[in-house]
Amino acid sequence: MSDSSPSPPPDSVRDDGAFWPLVRQSLRGAHHDYTAGSLHRAVLLLAVPMVLEMMMESLFAVVDVFWVSRIGSDAVAVIGLTESVMSIVYAVAIGISFAATAIVARRIGEKDPARAAQAAGQILVLGAAVAAGLGLVGGWWAPEILRLMGASDAIVALGADYTRVMLGGNATVFLIFLINAIFRGAGDAVLAMRTLWLANGLNIILDPCFIFGWGPFPELGVAGAAVATNIGRGIGVLYQLWHLAGHQSRVRVRPANLRPVAAELADILRTATNGIAQLLITTTSWVGLFKILAVFGSTALAGYTIAIRIVIFALMPAWGLANAGATLVGQNLGAGHPDRAEAAVRIAARYNMLFLGAIGLVFIVLAGPLVGLFSREPDVLAQGTRALWIVSLAFPLYAAGMCLEAAFNGSGDTGTPTRLNFFCFWLGQVPLAWILAQPVGLGPTGVYIAVPISFTVLTLWSAVLFRRGRWKLQRV
Repeated sequence: MSDSSPSPPPDSVRDDGAFWPLVRQSLRGAHHDYTAGSLHRAVLLLAVPMVLEMMMESLFAVVDVFWVSRIGSDAVAVIGLTESVMSIVYAVAIGISFAATAIVARRIGEKDPARAAQAAGQILVLGAAVAAGLGLVGGWWAPEILRLMGASDAIVALGADYTRVMLGGNATVFLIFLINAIFRGAGDAVLAMRTLWLANGLNIILDPCFIFGWGPFPELGVAGAAVATNIGRGIGVLYQLWHLAGHQSRVRVRPANLRPVAAELADILRTATNGIAQLLITTTSWVGLFKILAVFGSTALAGYTIAIRIVIFALMPAWGLANAGATLVGQNLGAGHPDRAEAAVRIAARYNMLFLGAIGLVFIVLAGPLVGLFSREPDVLAQGTRALWIVSLAFPLYAAGMCLEAAFNGSGDTGTPTRLNFFCFWLGQVPLAWILAQPVGLGPTGVYIAVPISFTVLTLWSAVLFRRGRWKLQRV
């Protein structure tokens, strides 16, 4: 395939200037037409702010564990168990965000910002309603949810308040995900980046203040991490809404766009349902892994939690590159350039494999020292080190798989990755983890081994379906 469709001329990064001027240009937040011109340039203009956005999100993923680990391994286990449940909330939010990015990007590619704004308004209505329902259920039943996850009475007593605040206040993370997806679909990647830098920067500052009672702040222990998170993200949402009201955003949502329209909500749900199922399959498989690990005690849980937080630290920026590809897919399909959409994914995947491959090598070599930054308990250190280097073995394949699945989602074809996740995770990863951990007798190591195996199969299968090209025919 060529790098562009017949109408936009092919070129390269060199045709538009050197790398660093492009980086500065990408961070200024000016609007660009991503359906014409250099694809390499378009990928970089979108990817730089998206990668920086996800770098802050990835830093957030380790900050809570860094501070809470000072309390002890039980406190880290609370974070791990709660995050495994919160991942279900993330799944619903990100599933709807797939629809948001695909629909908004398609409308922007069609040069129809009014319909993009209407879709964005309906997405906000849907997201707020779903978040409220999840918050009521999760906040009320927090202790029971921890027990259901296999937590001991000591962990429940220590972490019930943390879990209650995180689940009850899920609207902050829910709306941040959705609105940033709208920004990314419109090509306003800088606004999404600034939102997460603001929200998570505040969390980084407030975390130790609320956990340990620094200065005028109350000492809340583990629950303080949840309070800091919700304050930071809540302010981030206010910042997003200010832009959606007409400040800099290409998509400007008016009050009229927030009036529920049944037909439009149904269209969004049709696209979002598979996206939600896709992420629920992925995240519930992670919950399944934690359930298997819980049998081996809090040290295995704590070690795995630390390792996965470090892995997320690398994967989140990689998602930035994948998201750049998804935006280009949606906008170029909307503009009638399917070959250009395919070429964009290939470029993003190459960049991503180089990036994650280098990071994976570092993690394999330095697994012990990296885990040691979060815990010096010998058993936790041993489990975390083993988990980190095993999971890091397949990083280049994770990178390619991210970009391929993002391409499907960016086109609105959320059904294909859903089916892939079902077979590779529910029918693959979780049963394989249990078999290796229990009947084979590998213990926690069996769980760690199941992760790269399942993701390798997912990536190879995704590549076959991507080459078939049916995603180019998707309508949203």
